[in-house]
Amino acid sequence: MFRFILTLCLLAMPLQAEEVVLGLSSDKVAITATFEGSDILIFGAVKRETAISEIPLDVIITVAGPSVPVTVRRKDRRFGIWVNTEVVELDAAPSFYAVATTGPFDEVMSNTEDLRHRVSIGRAIRSVGAATMAEDAGRFTEALIRIRRDKDAYQVREGAVAIDEQTLFRTSISLPANLTEGAYETRIFLTREGRVVSEFDTTIDVRKVGLERWLYSLSREKPMIYGLMSLAIAIAAGWMASAAFQALRRG
Repeated sequence: MFRFILTLCLLAMPLQAEEVVLGLSSDKVAITATFEGSDILIFGAVKRETAISEIPLDVIITVAGPSVPVTVRRKDRRFGIWVNTEVVELDAAPSFYAVATTGPFDEVMSNTEDLRHRVSIGRAIRSVGAATMAEDAGRFTEALIRIRRDKDAYQVREGAVAIDEQTLFRTSISLPANLTEGAYETRIFLTREGRVVSEFDTTIDVRKVGLERWLYSLSREKPMIYGLMSLAIAIAAGWMASAAFQALRRG
């Protein structure tokens, strides 16, 4: 009887008619002392168990850096001086976030699916407790998004995903120079008429290497030695600059 019921349940479950087969140009990014950013090519294909549907597929790709709490402050001019007047603590915001799509976001993903999967930038930021700190807490989130978009830390690239024959897709994501170390979650959504039909997750590992890694580790593990070394370098640089200036004056 148990086997019979299990068989009926399996038959009742819908088959995954379409799913993602993904590739990355690189699943690791090395941050060196001369790192100036990097482009990651994300490409893949749609694996099907049935014929291609007459209703076209859309593809949404997101890359999210590590999420951490963020403090957002509002400054107002009081008595001729700019001072902090309100502070809102956002629960978690990704250090980097990029969204690339095959078309306008509102057309390739419905609001319900966006709410469920937290795909858009605003939904990727968690601010549950912010409402208790300010009446217009939403404006603090908007300010954070605006500031980080100006620095290319948050990117929305509508129409940047190319899809060929409803099977092969590809896009390129530009990573800025000031990356935070950690695992960058990469998600790919296949949607049809705004509804998610398949999802695939992977990660890109971003780490400091070489001299950059050594200095970072030293500053965290032996802050006293790091501080003394920084002070010595600053004194040496000042002495060298003074000596060079004196040499130029004598010349």
